[in-house]
Amino acid sequence: MGREEQRALVRRVRESLIGELETLYRRAFDAIGTDDLGEGGVARLTQLLLRSRDGAITPLQEEIEAPLITRAPGEQAP
Repeated sequence: MGREEQRALVRRVRESLIGELETLYRRAFDAIGTDDLGEGGVARLTQLLLRSRDGAITPLQEEIEAPLITRAPGEQAP
């Protein structure tokens, strides 16, 4: 498998993970709304879930959006 194919595969895996995490968090948010936790409990759990989601998904998205560096600065092109 060539370098470009590996990068494409890694990107697809990351995108798939993001999709799975989004589904998981959506279900968790929906579940919070169905439980009788009171406004304070719902607010605290929602805030925790938002922070957790951000911590889980943001690094995956940043890696996908990061520019591709193919050689070190100052290195001569082949």
